[in-house]
Amino acid sequence: MVEKNILHMITPTKHISPFDANMALDAGYDAVITYSNVAIDEITALVQDCIFSRPPKTGVRSGMFFGGKNASLALDMLAKAKTALVPPFGISFFADPAGSFTTAAAMVACVEKLLKQKHQRPLDGLSLAIFGATGVVGHAAAVIAALERSRVTIVGYDGIKRVSDSAHEIKTRFNVEVQPADGSDDGKKSAILNANEAVLCAGRAGVQILSKAQLASAKNLLIAADVNAVPPAGVEGLDMQANGDVLTPNGCLGLGPLAIGNIKYKTEFGLFQRMIAATKPVQFDFRNAFALARELNV
Repeated sequence: MVEKNILHMITPTKHISPFDANMALDAGYDAVITYSNVAIDEITALVQDCIFSRPPKTGVRSGMFFGGKNASLALDMLAKAKTALVPPFGISFFADPAGSFTTAAAMVACVEKLLKQKHQRPLDGLSLAIFGATGVVGHAAAVIAALERSRVTIVGYDGIKRVSDSAHEIKTRFNVEVQPADGSDDGKKSAILNANEAVLCAGRAGVQILSKAQLASAKNLLIAADVNAVPPAGVEGLDMQANGDVLTPNGCLGLGPLAIGNIKYKTEFGLFQRMIAATKPVQFDFRNAFALARELNV
């Protein structure tokens, strides 16, 4: 009997992402089975129902993916799934809610590459502001950059409260510091840009966050990146395909959503392929996504 590669896709939301389902099938899974509106207390039963249906040596041919739109909940589901395993039975796991872990990994890896190529600088010590930081991509990018010892500021478009709560959660969960900042008006945004060397925009699709004038006045800004592929751009004047293009008179370099998206696509696709190729069960989250994005972006 030929052992099928089967992926079970779990989401706490109404629908699993068609993007992720397509990606998994194109990467080589024989079957993708989706589960919607899943509560965290249902994870144990789902994992154990899956592992006991196949002998231990076949467990690696089964995978479980955790989606949704909440990074913390996806990580909690992944942790719950790990505790549900009953050795020697096993299964591979991959958390990537709303594609946020692979997108954030790609964005930070692209910034790192430009820093090294153009400024001979590492992420370590970089002052970095993230707009849209309470969303899943911005949150994940903040954690990745902070773990790489960047000095991270997370910016709230609606004041300081939500980003302060997010900073506290990041400290509690990952033991790294990020600083909250109020970016609720243009003057505050400009002050934040002037105090940082790089800016990442991960706000809602179709919303301009930063203007050309604000970027041009930020004399110390080295890189501006945006993951919004729906017009208008989150960073005014940034070409969707920009990959180190000069963006301002002060020499700030731009990273557009298609350049970042190319690495994101390869990262998510690559992690699915690694699950399929594995000889022992594997477990992937944003850390693995960043490691692969770095590998792919040499």
